[in-house]
Amino acid sequence: MSADQGSSKVLTPTKSEAAPKEFDALDVLDGFEGVTALEAVPSPAPEPAAEALPAMPATANIDTRTLSRSLFLRLAALDENSPERAYVRDTLIELNLPLVRYAAARFRSRNEPMEDIVQVGTIGLIKAIDRFDCERGVEFPTFAMPTVVGEIKRFFRDTSWSVRVPRRLQELRLALTKASDELSQKLDRSPTVTELAAVLGVSEEDVVDGLAVGNAYTASSLDSPAPEDDGGEGSLADRLGYEDTALEGVEYRESLKP
Repeated sequence: MSADQGSSKVLTPTKSEAAPKEFDALDVLDGFEGVTALEAVPSPAPEPAAEALPAMPATANIDTRTLSRSLFLRLAALDENSPERAYVRDTLIELNLPLVRYAAARFRSRNEPMEDIVQVGTIGLIKAIDRFDCERGVEFPTFAMPTVVGEIKRFFRDTSWSVRVPRRLQELRLALTKASDELSQKLDRSPTVTELAAVLGVSEEDVVDGLAVGNAYTASSLDSPAPEDDGGEGSLADRLGYEDTALEGVEYRESLKP
């Protein structure tokens, strides 16, 4: 039955007389219906002196880890500058984006937009893909997760603080916040500096520094208007006090009175 006369449609791949050597996602899927990009990852054209590439699994219902491993094997066999390698690398990135979203969800309580967190995590994913060696016997999610989370943490460390503070104090502040919440629930009161130092295994001076550094996380502009409950007049700079050296003269005059 021809396509013009019948109501049914035969899904067969379109054959061309001369297949192009270079391709993209549209070239691969041209002539197919109901096939996703991940199910139709192309096999590169064989070259005379090149080693045979590993075959892709034929089943469509394939899990992400198995497909990722097959793609990594193919990625390692392709030439560094070949268009096929760039396509396989991009497919790996898209295939493992759910891993980035899972890692980004851990930071959803932060004030940064989730889209920005996912973008930063994707940078970590790309770094993990470029460094991953499937011959070491480690699953890619296990290898990539620390890199993705580390990239997101670096983003918060470099951009979230209004005043630049050492990394050690930033991490100490986070540990103090977590320990303080746990002790508050356990003791039904706010923990003391001594109790926090004992839980974290640090000195009391470090605890004081960690608590004080929290003031550097956010800063107020000197030009910000006054709150409405304070009258709403003037800026923060107008309301800040300063040391009046003339006050010393008042004390001297009072002490010299007969």
